Amino acid sequence: MTAPFYVSPEQVMKDRADYARKGIARGRSLVALEGSEGITIVADNPSRTLYKISEIYDRIAFAGVGKYNEFQMLKIAGVRHADMKGFSYSRSDVNARSLANAYAQTLGQVFTHEMKPYEVEILVAQVADDPADDELFHLLYDGTVMDEEGFTVLGGRAEEIATALGERFSEGLSLAESAQLGAEILGSDDGDLEIDALEVGFLDRTAPGRAFRRIRDEELGALLG
Repeated sequence: MTAPFYVSPEQVMKDRADYARKGIARGRSLVALEGSEGITIVADNPSRTLYKISEIYDRIAFAGVGKYNEFQMLKIAGVRHADMKGFSYSRSDVNARSLANAYAQTLGQVFTHEMKPYEVEILVAQVADDPADDELFHLLYDGTVMDEEGFTVLGGRAEEIATALGERFSEGLSLAESAQLGAEILGSDDGDLEIDALEVGFLDRTAPGRAFRRIRDEELGALLG
């Protein structure tokens, strides 16, 4: 009788992790920076219609890198989760921490039990009245949650970009300074990314209601000088 084919659980997990990391590494990077005026999210994205950065709820933003259709499914699920919780309880009960925990459970379940893991990294960001209370949750393909301080980097060249950003980041950056730094860090060795290759989202600390807005065209050009 032929012995059944056997692969150890450790090898299965390693193969899935390698598969997911390779898919994410092919994507373009994204950075988020906390500043005095709010949280600025800058992505390397030449598309004018396919967004990596979106609003989830009043003061919460979502960003994703990797396989577009997969992080879009997660974004839609997050919007529904936030809307249902806000409707059932109170809008103030919707926060980035609970949303990140829900995403972590979904990603972990898919990574452990499905044949193919999600090839994504996602960011859940929430702006607060006090910069010290801002929240940046960086989630990996396997459901790992990292509570970041100051800034975070997702995507292909994350380690390289994080090292460069760590050397130049400082607390209390303005919106213009954050956008300029993001464009420079994401750019190649030859210079900054062009405006047409940038997607910028901003969570405005001073906004009375919905804090998220997109920075584009003339406004982005003015910020980048």
